Amino acid sequence: MGRSRRTIPEELLLLALDPATGTTAQPQSLDLGLAGAQLVELALAGRIAPDGDRIAVVVPRPTGDPTLDCALELLRRRGAPVRAVHWIGGPRLGLRQTYLSHLERCGMVAAVAGQMCGVLPTTRYQATDTAISREIRSRLDSAIRTGVPPDPRTAALAALAHAVGLGKHLYPGNEGRSSRSRLRDLIRHDPMGGLVAHAVMDVQNGAAAQPRRGPAPAGRQAASTARSAEPVRGVPMQPHHGSMARAVAH
Repeated sequence: MGRSRRTIPEELLLLALDPATGTTAQPQSLDLGLAGAQLVELALAGRIAPDGDRIAVVVPRPTGDPTLDCALELLRRRGAPVRAVHWIGGPRLGLRQTYLSHLERCGMVAAVAGQMCGVLPTTRYQATDTAISREIRSRLDSAIRTGVPPDPRTAALAALAHAVGLGKHLYPGNEGRSSRSRLRDLIRHDPMGGLVAHAVMDVQNGAAAQPRRGPAPAGRQAASTARSAEPVRGVPMQPHHGSMARAVAH
């Protein structure tokens, strides 16, 4: 994979950076979105493919991008297709910081040291090439405004932006309501982007924490079928508190 093209994780992170404060919008859900964006990028590179709600490695050959290749190798080691929701909900320690550091090395952002409450050291990131951020944003705006089906990369970026909650950051207030709605609708234009975006939202809603039920024993199958029409009573669904990466940028 050539490095002349920005990856979807990089573009998602640039979209999330607030130019005024140097912080990232929706930081916790953004961590999930970056893991999902890696899957989309690997799919576009022909390395993985959807298999129902699972992700299968089809070509284990490295892409040349160290961060993506690390994810590809982890997927390969699983030995079998993995559910997208379980992959995205897994630990991704330092993933956001990895991409911020990469963008800094590429000259697209600059790290600005500071202090919180005058004591705690913090690092914020300011975009140094605003033309790149404007180009990324204009692609989303064009897809929303024209209604023309976007290219797969833009469709996947839109799906992930919606999934992590960037809609209210990009199109705030009542005046942005229709744009947020159209951003959500773009999710249907890329199958892989849609699969990953829904997995990101499922993790946030706690779906990844729910155990999968195996088939019922034969003797209990009829009773189980009869009970299936009854309201389910049990413990309320607990939110997923997986190992979301904590990054330096807040």
